[in-house]
Amino acid sequence: MSRLPGALRLAPLAFLFLSMLCAAPAALAQSPAVAPTPTQVSPEVDRAYAQLMASAAIQKLLEAVRADHERSVDDLKMLTEIEAPPFKEHKRAEAFLARMKALGLTHAKIDAEGNVVGLRKGTGNGPKLLVSAHLDTVFPAGTDVKVKEHDGRLYAPGIGDDTRGLAVLLSWLKVLNDNKVQTVGDLMFVANVGEEELGNLRGMKAIFRDHLDIDGMVGLEPSPPGAVLVLATASHRYEVTFQGPGGHSFGAFGQVPSAIHGMGRAIAKIADVRTPSFPKTTFTVGTVGGGTSVNTIAPDARMAIDIRSDDMGALLETEKKILAAIDEAVAEENKRWNVSTLSASTRLIGDRPGGRTPPDSVIVEAATRANAAFGHRTMLRGGSTDANVPIALGIPAVIVGGGGKGSGFHSVAESIDVTDAWKGAQNSLVTVLGLVGVQGVSPALLPKRAARTK
Repeated sequence: MSRLPGALRLAPLAFLFLSMLCAAPAALAQSPAVAPTPTQVSPEVDRAYAQLMASAAIQKLLEAVRADHERSVDDLKMLTEIEAPPFKEHKRAEAFLARMKALGLTHAKIDAEGNVVGLRKGTGNGPKLLVSAHLDTVFPAGTDVKVKEHDGRLYAPGIGDDTRGLAVLLSWLKVLNDNKVQTVGDLMFVANVGEEELGNLRGMKAIFRDHLDIDGMVGLEPSPPGAVLVLATASHRYEVTFQGPGGHSFGAFGQVPSAIHGMGRAIAKIADVRTPSFPKTTFTVGTVGGGTSVNTIAPDARMAIDIRSDDMGALLETEKKILAAIDEAVAEENKRWNVSTLSASTRLIGDRPGGRTPPDSVIVEAATRANAAFGHRTMLRGGSTDANVPIALGIPAVIVGGGGKGSGFHSVAESIDVTDAWKGAQNSLVTVLGLVGVQGVSPALLPKRAARTK
């Protein structure tokens, strides 16, 4: 691996450029093109990483990550073959906990929300850094999750998003303990629930609700080399239910409104809502349902709406327009039949806060300098991930990759090429070590924060 000096100073337009990145799932399967952002790190950050990379102990540790690769792939296969649908992650959590304890984190546990949590203490008086990957996948119970291998790739639903991240956490724990590397700050290892679908970040929300002394977060998700997620795309999701009296399609025609017709009016109005291209703001009616038979005026109908934005103000303005469109559609359907018997109710079923980790913050500079040490140019990006929670709280957080080349995320054809994937695990581990510091090698760069109050 090459050792590179700090890059050029952060360009004034870097933050503007970052904001222009479109929101996308962490797995990058639907991400926008990621472009390089020129950055410079401070002399303090540059010096700390130069010390790390020059250390014989750290070079030995990184070689241990490489040597642990095959065993880590065994963990990857084992965990992938344990179903972890949304809200049903417990079996995988138990398996992860058992591996964590076997690798030396004996006081780890599963918390009330279902997260696996273990603390590897530092020497004292250092920061507390959360390192995490999520347990859940998007796939329902009963999905075939048996790992199959051909053409140099491993195939199985969820194997990259985010089971690879889980396996990397276990590898880090093993090599740190085997090599007796003592960090200055504490490392809080977490395998969390609720990142996907309607999990609504419940696992990460519980972590930051119950642990008020966390100073920063580095999460692992599928990402290309050099990518650093710093923008948290906010989202609101609604379930909308339309209700009317219903009736026979012929006999009651002209007397009662149709819940489905009312919903159709609402969908058409929602489709006409205009959103800004910058900050990127999106919406979709993702699912619909209702009715009882082809010859019944529908007494009920329902739909689910997803609204996202890189700016909370833009999200709320779009939300206001969409909710108004629903009310207008109901009024028009009632007026069409000169009645007032159709109604609509909305329920918030998803609330992901948003925000940004500043590109010139220590945690981003640390990731940038670690990337440079491995020959990668940093690319800043945005998305909706577990990092949304700390970022919205003002706690520095980034998402980085753990190595491996994935494809087909959120599909049953998902796969990963783990050839040389240990390089990504090394890179992200160096990011972490620079932030918490290593006793006798480098200081902790991550600032300690004042403990929050509930």
